[in-house]
Amino acid sequence: MSSYLSHTKEEQQAMLKAMGIASIEELFADIPKHVRLNRELQLPPALSEMELTSYMQKLSQQNANLDAYSCFLGAGAYDHYIPSVVGNLTARQEFYTAYTPYQPEISQGTLQAIFEFQSMICELTGMDIANASMYDGATALAEAVAMACSHTRRNEVLIASTLHPESREVIKTYARYKGIEVKEIDYDNGSIDFGRLEAALSDQTAAVIVQNPNFFGIIEDLGQAAQLAHHHKALLIASVDPISLAILKSPGQLAADIVVGDGQCLGNPISFGGPGLGFMATSKALMRKLPGRVVGQTTDLDGKRAFVLTLQTREQHIRRDKATSNICSNQALNALAATIYMTVLGKEGLKEVAKLCFNKAHYLHDQLVQSGKFTPAFSAPFFKEFVVSSACEVEALNNALLSDQIIGGYGLEKSYPELKNGWLLAVTEKRTRTEIDSLVEKAVNYCD
Repeated sequence: MSSYLSHTKEEQQAMLKAMGIASIEELFADIPKHVRLNRELQLPPALSEMELTSYMQKLSQQNANLDAYSCFLGAGAYDHYIPSVVGNLTARQEFYTAYTPYQPEISQGTLQAIFEFQSMICELTGMDIANASMYDGATALAEAVAMACSHTRRNEVLIASTLHPESREVIKTYARYKGIEVKEIDYDNGSIDFGRLEAALSDQTAAVIVQNPNFFGIIEDLGQAAQLAHHHKALLIASVDPISLAILKSPGQLAADIVVGDGQCLGNPISFGGPGLGFMATSKALMRKLPGRVVGQTTDLDGKRAFVLTLQTREQHIRRDKATSNICSNQALNALAATIYMTVLGKEGLKEVAKLCFNKAHYLHDQLVQSGKFTPAFSAPFFKEFVVSSACEVEALNNALLSDQIIGGYGLEKSYPELKNGWLLAVTEKRTRTEIDSLVEKAVNYCD
């Protein structure tokens, strides 16, 4: 916990004297009295630092935290293990307080970190170029849709209904004000229905958007989606889980044109849902349509390796009508965390994390199904998340598990009414066999 010490009365008087005024009231003399609050703030009396720390700690204990609870809830945010080195390095003040690296001569560390992040994303996704400064996975996806429509000069996109429900809503929000028509393609056995996709494709289609693994955790056939999209000269946008790419074929190998995702799972904590970390990668042909920033490598006057902002196609830097996007928040600290995480784990470490997720998820799935209280919702292959149909009401089941310090899965009926009592469970490498067996035992007992 960081401490904050306010200015003493003596310091306040010294500052007022330096400004040539006698009181704080005089400082605000230009503000008309009728727009002022004219009463004390309705706040409790001030506490000492020791009292405040004690109060906040007691308040925080009302939250269910991931140190005390085992978590099987995914649906877009995942409880992966974060090596301690990630927090130690990102907390260094030169990174922690860094602003947008406009001046390369004093921002080489930040620029290099972003460059390395871009390079690793390219290696994971199998694409030619990656950018930085995407807010999160959902907005990166919406930016990719705008980018595809700009490139193809078409205004229709087809999105799989197996795309994250919130991502679909973000896309529709962007599309509403850009004149883009969004059509959803239903699923079959948990995967995009290719028959319906083929029937919906036309010469007006700018892009097909598929999530892999999808919201149900199922591995989609990106290769077939790309083939159908390209037949109509449309682009394929793939939204991916970066950890899955350690063991799955890269989207680049499967002919995707734009690849996006959320880097929360790469060394960034869940933190009550944010901040996220979006990434975007594409082919050289679409490079100049990329939003955000691209950091490039060059040499300085002495021939030494150096880094600069190479491409900045956003409205803060160029004429608004020429900008590809107005996205501008600098997510470099989150990208640095992801970069350190991937560096520490390396290729084999990331592959091991992916395998552990895969194997543990399948173990939980099989144990639940064998109990007779849960049935598979789909038969398609999955990565670290899966859907089972529960014999009992999911919300009540989750509440019962919570009382045993287990955070259960996501009730799919909220987003997919047809999947009544559908339970979406996620299993990361952090979940132990004891935790998994405990979930099964308590869930089965509750549903008896």
